[in-house]
Amino acid sequence: MERKRYLIKFYYIGSEKYFGSQRQSKFETIENQIIRSLLERNYIKDIENAGFEVASRTDKYVSARGSCFSFLSERAPILMEVNSVLPRDIGLWAFSEVNNDFSSRFNALFRTYKYIFVLPEPEEQDYNLKAMKKACKVLGGRHDFLNFSKREKKNINTTRDLILAELNKDGNYLIFTFKSQAFLRQQIRRMIAKILEVGIGTLAIKEFTNLLNIEDYISYQPADPRGLILWDIFYGNNIRFTIDPGSYERMMNYFSSQYCKFSLKKKLFSILQHHDIS
Repeated sequence: MERKRYLIKFYYIGSEKYFGSQRQSKFETIENQIIRSLLERNYIKDIENAGFEVASRTDKYVSARGSCFSFLSERAPILMEVNSVLPRDIGLWAFSEVNNDFSSRFNALFRTYKYIFVLPEPEEQDYNLKAMKKACKVLGGRHDFLNFSKREKKNINTTRDLILAELNKDGNYLIFTFKSQAFLRQQIRRMIAKILEVGIGTLAIKEFTNLLNIEDYISYQPADPRGLILWDIFYGNNIRFTIDPGSYERMMNYFSSQYCKFSLKKKLFSILQHHDIS
């Protein structure tokens, strides 16, 4: 039978049990789970000849709502069939049939990431939102992001076009949105780390801007990966995804259950923190 290529949208929640998204032989990862599910449901016979390709890789604890992968198969995927053998913190929810030479990685026009930062109590630390938004504006456009990336052993081009760098406040949360065709390793988490320094006043805007102009690499710790979400990957209007209702409902039900679970935990610790024993 003729094999066709299918592009799949999927979500996952990064956690302690997954060593990032990229497949590994010694550690459990998001890709490992997906590949096993495709093998178990007989959509692929072996990974070496399946044309399996993931559009973006993420580090441990990073989550995704609209990541993508593609593979070759003799039959169209029934997403709930695959989801039935996946853990609830991973799920496929939409698909599109594409040309066999389509690349889920290189045909992406842009990737959108969001980063969530929890603001501490004002008496603990105050953040200058105006200065942080100014820092985001500095990042927009084409720059050499060497100092906003993890040092690689091999020489790579560190110039990127940042289409969008935006910051919005939602209650006691800061929501950052970044959009580009491609990002360097740890680029977003390192941009966040320095923007937050601008926010608390330990890094001036001029010093922040100079990070884009200095040729020497500067080493520092990136922001916590738990706040980072691969939000979406856009391939242009010619690629139309079909959302599977059952799979989408499964995803939203899981998000809802986790929201309730952690809302309870949040309230529990709030009471423990702010109420004296009497």
